[in-house]
Amino acid sequence: MRVFAGKILGILFGIAAGWLCSCTADVPADAQLSKDKALIYPDYSRITVPYNIAPLNFYIDMRADRYIVCIEGQDNSRIVIKGPEIKIDPDKWKKLLANNKGKSYTVTVYLLQNGKWKALAPFTNSISDYPVDTYLSYRLIEPGYVRYDRLWLVQRDLTSFKEHVIYNNLQDYKANEMQCINCHSFQNYKTDNMQFHARAYKGGTIIVSNGKPEKINIKTDSLPGAGQYPAWHPTKQLIAYSVNRTRQLFHSIDPQKVEVMDSESDLVLYNIENNHVQIIRNDSDELETYPSWSPDGKWLYYSTAHIKTNGQNAPDFFSEHYKDIKYNINRIPFNGDSLTFGAAQTIVNAASNGKSALLPRISPDGKWLLYSLADYGTFHIWHKSSDLYVKNLDNGNEYELDNANSPDSESYHSWSSNGRWIVFTSRRDDGSYSRLYLAYFSPQGEVSKAFVIPQEKPLHNAFFMKSYNIPEFTVEPVTVSLRQFSKAIRKDAKQAVHESR
Repeated sequence: MRVFAGKILGILFGIAAGWLCSCTADVPADAQLSKDKALIYPDYSRITVPYNIAPLNFYIDMRADRYIVCIEGQDNSRIVIKGPEIKIDPDKWKKLLANNKGKSYTVTVYLLQNGKWKALAPFTNSISDYPVDTYLSYRLIEPGYVRYDRLWLVQRDLTSFKEHVIYNNLQDYKANEMQCINCHSFQNYKTDNMQFHARAYKGGTIIVSNGKPEKINIKTDSLPGAGQYPAWHPTKQLIAYSVNRTRQLFHSIDPQKVEVMDSESDLVLYNIENNHVQIIRNDSDELETYPSWSPDGKWLYYSTAHIKTNGQNAPDFFSEHYKDIKYNINRIPFNGDSLTFGAAQTIVNAASNGKSALLPRISPDGKWLLYSLADYGTFHIWHKSSDLYVKNLDNGNEYELDNANSPDSESYHSWSSNGRWIVFTSRRDDGSYSRLYLAYFSPQGEVSKAFVIPQEKPLHNAFFMKSYNIPEFTVEPVTVSLRQFSKAIRKDAKQAVHESR
């Protein structure tokens, strides 16, 4: 559902009416049954939820004189609330989910219209036996193209509505200087080993090793750029990076507004213990990007596009042929003892079908490859054709995750530590702002209907003018303080040493 500007006055009027009511109510005994469906925002109907999720508060987007909602578990426990803004008591919600874990709960919306109560068609949500990871980290950014004045790295407790700012670029902001912060990453769902980039002002890669932050300059004279997209090895003090030269192309009439592309990109490996960086892949005819490790650390997956400029000037070539750039997903074996890599294998041959596959992510059990597929290009967050796909690495089956996708862009995605939940960005709400959606992923590879992460105020996303991106699950909170990060950023960067092999 999209909340359009024309509805805002009605929304505000409904909230004001709700404030006149108390928070408790009785279910109308004389309500007439109706086949009409309840229109609620966000759409939390007919979904599968983790038993430890925060309350799924919602707003009833229908006109009525009064509103009552009854949430009933299979154990006959009930939560009854007056609306239209439905804010569920966290303790009652937690108890209802715990008592009905592995079962379901039913929601019935009652409307008083023209002096008569009407009971709308109830909907039922399943409660999974599998919890979602407690913490989810993401970046908050205004949807601009050039400036990045206000950026936050934030960690959210998904079992409540608590947010914690990991770092923001206002902390070390200088007049007339800008600092971009991006691409945070964690080792194996823990936070003692993590990293993020600070670009431009006081730039460098902030690497937290065993709880201690340090600023590193990954770029050497042998590399086209600094480390950009990271992948922390699951057990070793190693981070694989793509090093990219990125440019933007602005469209004059295309509704997708902007095209982000790489004119050059390679893969490197940074060894934290000895501060050495070595080249993994640097084929001049390939654009290698978005590295990702298998859970056992024996394979490095990445996206790669084959290009031939035939001597044409690079900016002109990419401006003219950006729709012809199609990425496949490859993998290469890794020897953890010798720190060497083997020959590449193509795992998803999207280019042969006229498509582009990005962001390979392997499930914790090593069975499923999750990726985004679009018509072309390397930055799918801008592409309305981008959808989520999965490949069964045991039998080779590939298919679209229909219940997770929408007509708009689905992009950056991550697995929970138990492999039963995926989180991803989507622009389905309004086409401009990316929000974070969760979906249950069954052991058989089936995905349930996706739903936006809950907020304490049901209309939060309708009025929040920032995009969410790079969602990453962790099982514990970040313990390095904002002050410690700020101190590390203010210091000069430690220069990495290039290692030839």
